[in-house]
Amino acid sequence: MAVFGLVSSVAGFVKVRYLIDKAVIDNMVFRMHYRITSAILFLCCILVTANNLIGEPIACISDGANPGHVINTFCWITYTFTMPNTTSKTAAHPGLGDDNDEKRIHSYYQWVPFMLFFQGLLFYIPHWIWKNWEEGKVRLISEGMRGTMASIADDKNNRQNRLVQYLLDTLHMHNTYSFGYFFCEVLNFANVVGNIFFLDTFLGGAFLTYGTDVVRFSNMNQEQRTDPMIEVFPRITKCTFHKFGASGTIQKHDALCVLALNILNEKIFIFLWFWFIILSVVSGLALVYSAAVCLLPSTRETILKRRFRFGTPNGVEALVRKTQVGDFLLLHLLGQNMSLRVFGEVLDELSRRLNLGSHAPSAPSTLEMAPIYPDIDKYSKETET
Repeated sequence: MAVFGLVSSVAGFVKVRYLIDKAVIDNMVFRMHYRITSAILFLCCILVTANNLIGEPIACISDGANPGHVINTFCWITYTFTMPNTTSKTAAHPGLGDDNDEKRIHSYYQWVPFMLFFQGLLFYIPHWIWKNWEEGKVRLISEGMRGTMASIADDKNNRQNRLVQYLLDTLHMHNTYSFGYFFCEVLNFANVVGNIFFLDTFLGGAFLTYGTDVVRFSNMNQEQRTDPMIEVFPRITKCTFHKFGASGTIQKHDALCVLALNILNEKIFIFLWFWFIILSVVSGLALVYSAAVCLLPSTRETILKRRFRFGTPNGVEALVRKTQVGDFLLLHLLGQNMSLRVFGEVLDELSRRLNLGSHAPSAPSTLEMAPIYPDIDKYSKETET
């Protein structure tokens, strides 16, 4: 029950964050990093530290000359080993044979929970950077227009006019804002690729091909195959303990250790292998998409036409020519926080005040200019300085 309590706390943390952060300031791929991946890694960290799922993480048997808890503690805090060239046909267990053979040292299991927690923080850092860079701008300037919050027509029109006036006052002043967003997208991609190589180093060079080896293993003849998960995460290992005997000579005691924790580790890391590969591909495609948005005005036109169903082709082209990448990113984020109808009215009114004259505005053109929000005016002054 304690494990389920910890898992519920992680799920509750994600849910509370989602409810509090009502303004959307990123895209789905961005959220896959700091919400889904971080939650997965923190959850895995909890699972590998929950001893009541598997009992003790290590249990060693020896000749009985030493207390069992001493051997267990020694083998856990130092290391255990296997012989990689030994198969189950020549030994009691795969990887257990003559000590003169080449040894493969296993000491990673002490660091698995710390490593998973550290990785969870790494996937959250780009979001933290972007959130502090963004400083709640989208939430502030879209206040009262997200979803169906603005129910009174006059109040909605006043808010739309104030938003449009802010966009006009800060036109071409959001490029630094957009640079922070695209920089954090690059960080996301570099982070997931870097974590793949980080895990490969952590597991002694076995992670890069871990997933493909497991898939290949499942298609091999059952009598001739060797489970790659047991090679990377052995369940039975050896440990050597030395101590002084009664006459002062050094005695060597061999112990056979059961690493019950590896039954979880092997499944956690095979899941992470597939998830990181998928996430890296999706993040790479998101970078290509962002590059197209920055470099190709036609991409920005297509987004406004198809996603937000805004205006006529000539009107969209004129608006894209009049704005820069930073202006478009702010408009794009605003569009994710408003209904299509409200956002279309905002774009129509913006086009009218820019004297584009390409189509009739859907928002009333005779609305009186409302005073600007004090906080929005603060953004304008800070941007100008």
